[in-house]
Amino acid sequence: MDRFKLLKLLEEVQRGEKSPDQACELIGTMPFEDLGFARVDHHRSLRDNFPEVVFCAGKTPEQVTAIFKSLAEKNHSVLGTRAERELYQTVLKELPGVKYNELGRVIYLQGDHEPPLGRVLLLSAGTADLPVAEEAAACLEVMGAAVDRAYDVGIAGLHRLLDVLPRINQAGVVIVVAGMEGALASVVGGLTRKPIIAVPTSVGYGASFGGLAALLAMLNSCASGVAVVNIDNGYGAAAMACAILGSKHG
Repeated sequence: MDRFKLLKLLEEVQRGEKSPDQACELIGTMPFEDLGFARVDHHRSLRDNFPEVVFCAGKTPEQVTAIFKSLAEKNHSVLGTRAERELYQTVLKELPGVKYNELGRVIYLQGDHEPPLGRVLLLSAGTADLPVAEEAAACLEVMGAAVDRAYDVGIAGLHRLLDVLPRINQAGVVIVVAGMEGALASVVGGLTRKPIIAVPTSVGYGASFGGLAALLAMLNSCASGVAVVNIDNGYGAAAMACAILGSKHG
């Protein structure tokens, strides 16, 4: 149960629209609900920034659907990452409101939000990095951030990056998604004082070692203010960006 639904429930009890017994029944599955194959953490958003997110890869469509339905009953927004279209279509039959970001492979239910936490600028080095960038973008939007995109601004054509420098300096957080040698994050770090979250991708030729070269380059950046998440982890970057933005609001 997220803060939005919990506050609404408490207000209904206060106004006499629901009895304390009804409220207890509604929160009876907290802190978690045991589905047999999964223990759904309904307490997560009360101690963190967002409800539990479903990592769909490796789960059956039936398992994902059951977890999604459980989360949707207690939260006004739900996210699932690494979801193929076939899985989305299965979930859609049970939850007609579910939407899908095909490039980012993200399925989601998005409820009403308060004003955006802040604005995140998403930079990608190349077009091949877009699946990871769009995973981050979809997660950011559902989590309540405003998203600005500037794609294909890698250092092979540095003028493309300099063209978006004003947008970089206006953002609350910058997420840099890059494969190959991963140099874009260091360059951006040398151009702005904004917090930067670097996402190495598995894009590249053989010596990129499936993103390891980019990961090590980002970890060894000589530019300050650059944090790094795991290879292809667009969701992790989005979660950290929202944590940074949320901390400004207490």
